[in-house]
Amino acid sequence: MYLTGDDVADQLLGSSDFALLAGMLLDQQVTMEKAFSGPAVLKERLGTVDPRAWVDLGEDEFVRQASIPPAIHRFPGSMGKRLYDLCRVLVDEYDGDASAVWADVQTGAELKKRLTALPGFGDQKARIFVALLAKQRGIRPPGWEQVAGDYALDGYRSVADITSPETLVKVRATKKAVKAAAKSANLPAAESAGERS
Repeated sequence: MYLTGDDVADQLLGSSDFALLAGMLLDQQVTMEKAFSGPAVLKERLGTVDPRAWVDLGEDEFVRQASIPPAIHRFPGSMGKRLYDLCRVLVDEYDGDASAVWADVQTGAELKKRLTALPGFGDQKARIFVALLAKQRGIRPPGWEQVAGDYALDGYRSVADITSPETLVKVRATKKAVKAAAKSANLPAAESAGERS
């Protein structure tokens, strides 16, 4: 994967479904590189990228670790708590296995429903992650294109389309153009451009 510009962080995203899911959760109101580097930062501090171990720390200690400079997010308290809540759901409902969220889904609609039930995953973030799973992990339940919407199309719309340093630049350029168009049309940027990935 080529989401952070850091080989260690990108390798973790490529090898850990949980790290990828956690990075997607953090991907708002910070750069994509910062968001998707968060799991690697926490792994270095905590020695693991296992949601069960993170839950075992307790919420207060986990949020404290997330907030140590350099913090994992510009809002480390609220986003650290949200990430802890995600870990708790994964432990309670999926035996700590992030891939179980999508392993046995029968349709794209079911996948999106499971994702939007997770802490921190609204409609748009879920659609982007459906596209990311399809394009970069080969997880393509029937109907995934419909639930992913435009993110399923070829092009450079989101994190799902980044497969090299060059495509990262193209996604950045597309997002910049969308935001500029939204600004000139007096639309809220979030309505037009969505979240940062």
